[in-house]
Amino acid sequence: MRASALFASLALLSACSSTDSSQNTTTTTATTADSASTTVPEPMDTARARTVTAQSDTLKVVRQRHTFSAPVAPDQFALVLRGPSVLTGEVSFTITDAAGQVIFREMLSPADLEASMVYEMKTATATPAEREAFVRRRLDTFFAEANFHKPAISPKETYAPGDLDRATWDDLRKRPDAVSFHYLVGKEDRRRIVWSPLKKQVERLPGFGG
Repeated sequence: MRASALFASLALLSACSSTDSSQNTTTTTATTADSASTTVPEPMDTARARTVTAQSDTLKVVRQRHTFSAPVAPDQFALVLRGPSVLTGEVSFTITDAAGQVIFREMLSPADLEASMVYEMKTATATPAEREAFVRRRLDTFFAEANFHKPAISPKETYAPGDLDRATWDDLRKRPDAVSFHYLVGKEDRRRIVWSPLKKQVERLPGFGG
């Protein structure tokens, strides 16, 4: 009788041990699966070359240093043509002072530079190659020395109401070392700009002056 009871107890103990082992195995497997599902993703590949860079669409750059906002330290005048082609891009015109500050920025189109080609054409139309060559030539000569004038305002000029106020005009008239820059946009838009020490910024003067 005692032997039968002992055998029954051993059988029950063995069954419980098997059940606990099975449960532990299941728990371990689930934990491993959860760990795999929450794996941290690989870091981004920052060393990989980008397909597009800031310079990839730059077609032409023209730079020229000239005194403008300061009588001693020259500023950098720059034209940057970007886009799919010379005739369909856009031109950034900037002036940067000696300290690296951009003091003037204007966006132009190739059409703004190409329009004056009509005065040189000997035929009714021009080929794309001729038009492109003209735009490139305009870019190359944009900062020619002849386009910089000192004094900025000729003694023969008289004040006319417009973009520039009278106080700024009178101040510039008193500065023989003031330099103006002249450039043509389109066929007849003859612009000229000057640095105003009074306003601490670039101002537009009316026309090319006399």
